[in-house]
Amino acid sequence: MKLRVLFTLLFCQYSIFFGQTSLKDINLENGKYKVGFRHYVAHDSTRTYTRIFDYNNEKIARPIPISIWYPSDNDVNVSEAMTILEYLEILKEEEEWEHLPNEQILNWFYYPNTPENQTHLKERTTSYLQTPFASKKFPVIVYAPSYQASSIENFALCEYLASHGYVVVSSPSRGTETRQFSANNVKEMETQSRDVEFVMNEVSKYPVCNMNKIATMGFSFGGLSNTIAAMRNENIKAVVSLDGTERYQYQLLQKSPFFNLDKFNVPYMHMAQKRIPEQVLKENKINPELNTKFELFDSISKSSGYKLRFHNLTHPHFSALGVLFHKRDKRQDKNDKEIMGSYKWLSVYTLNFLNAYLKNNQKALKFVDNNPMDNGLSERLVDQIKKNPEPKVFTFKDFNEKAYKQDYKNLFELYQETKQKNPDLELPERELNTLGLQFVFNKKRSTQGINVFLLATKLYPNSANLFDSLAEGYLFMGEKEKARESFEKSLELNAQNQNAIFRLQQLNK
Repeated sequence: MKLRVLFTLLFCQYSIFFGQTSLKDINLENGKYKVGFRHYVAHDSTRTYTRIFDYNNEKIARPIPISIWYPSDNDVNVSEAMTILEYLEILKEEEEWEHLPNEQILNWFYYPNTPENQTHLKERTTSYLQTPFASKKFPVIVYAPSYQASSIENFALCEYLASHGYVVVSSPSRGTETRQFSANNVKEMETQSRDVEFVMNEVSKYPVCNMNKIATMGFSFGGLSNTIAAMRNENIKAVVSLDGTERYQYQLLQKSPFFNLDKFNVPYMHMAQKRIPEQVLKENKINPELNTKFELFDSISKSSGYKLRFHNLTHPHFSALGVLFHKRDKRQDKNDKEIMGSYKWLSVYTLNFLNAYLKNNQKALKFVDNNPMDNGLSERLVDQIKKNPEPKVFTFKDFNEKAYKQDYKNLFELYQETKQKNPDLELPERELNTLGLQFVFNKKRSTQGINVFLLATKLYPNSANLFDSLAEGYLFMGEKEKARESFEKSLELNAQNQNAIFRLQQLNK
C-alpha cells in the first residue's frame, strides 16, 4: 500500500498524464565550481521527538537531517556524479523508512512508478559525494522545503547555486512531535523556523561559510518559516520564495508571535505559479482571490520586492522533483518543454537575485531590475513587478548612531552634511537636551555630552534651557569659568531662570 504524503497545500491533482522528461532538458549552465555534497544527521538537544513508525513512547533529541551542497575545486579527483536514486535514498531515510527496498521508492512515496520515472532514477546529477570544500568563503543559502517534504526536493537548483559559489544547506520539513505535521500549522511553522535557525548555526561551524552573507530560500510551506526566520534574525540578508505559502495563507503568517513587518526589511523575491484556470478553481473549490492576492508583497515597505509570475509553472513545478516526477494535470499544466524551460529561468532569476544582494554584483542587479523581455524572455513566460522601498525617514536615532561612530566629535559638520542629504532631518531640542544630560553626568562620557550641548545651542541659540544644561555640564566637570559664561547666557535669554541665578550666586561666592 502506498504511503500517502502531502506534497502541496493548494489542491489535489487529477486528470493526469505522464510526460517524458530528462534532467538534462532543464539545461542549467553550471558555474565554475565542481559541486560537492554531504548528508548527515545532527540533533537539537533542546527539543524532543518521536519516530512515528516505531510505535513507541520513546522521546529522543530532535534529529535534524542536514543536506549540504557546496563549491569544490575542479581539480579534485572524484568518481562519478551522484544519481537521482541516491538523492531519493535520502528522502527514504528522512521519511523514516530506511530499510525500504529501492525498487519500492516510487511506489511508496510521492510519485507514480512509471517507466519514465524509473529512468529518472538512473540519471546522473552534477554533485559529487564528500569532495573537499573549496578553499575560500562563500555566501550561505538556507533552503526550507515544502509541506513535510525532503531536504533534497530541489536538488537541481541547489546544485546550480553551489556551482556558482554558494553553500546551500537544507533540512526536511517535519512536524514538531513526529515526522508528520499536526493540525496546528502555526506551531509547525514555528518549528520549521527553528529548524532554519538550527541549520544556520550548524553550518557556521564550516570555515567555508560566510555567515555575514546569508539568504533563505523556500518552496510552498517553507516560505512561511523563511519569512518568520527573517523577521527575527538580522543576519538574514535576502529571502527567495518559490511560490511560498506566505502568499496563500498570509493570515497564518500573522498568527506567529514573531510576525513584524517592520523587521522584514531585506530584499524579497516571490516567484509565483501561473493563474489557476477557472475550471480548476471550481472543481477543486479554490478561492479565486488566490490568483491575485499577494498580501506580504503588497505590505512590505522597508525593502525592495520582486514579484514574478511564471505562466508555464503550476505549484508542484517549483521543485526539481516536481518537474521530473510529478503527475501532469491536463486541465492546466503546460508541456514538458515549457515546464523545463521555465524551471531554468526560475533558477537563473534566483541566482541573479542572490548575486545582486549577497555579492553586490551590479550586472545581476540590472538583470533582476530589468523588464523580463529585456532579459530575453517573452511575456508568455513571465511577468514581473518591482516594488522599491519607501524613502527612509532619517530620524534622530539615525543621526545619533552616526554621531556615535565618530565619538560625538565635529557634530555640527556632521549635522550639515546629513541635513543636505536628508532635508527632512529634525533634531528636536528636547531629545538633544536629554541625550546631553545622560552623557554629561556620566564621567566616562562627559565630553561627549558637552559636544551634544554645543551642537544643540548652535541649532537653538535662543534656548535658555539648553545653555542652562550646558552650564550644568561644565560645572559637573569642574570648568567653573565656562559654567559661569553659560549660566549668564541662559539668564540673558530668560531673566527668570532661578537655577541660573542660584548657580551664579554659588559661583560668585
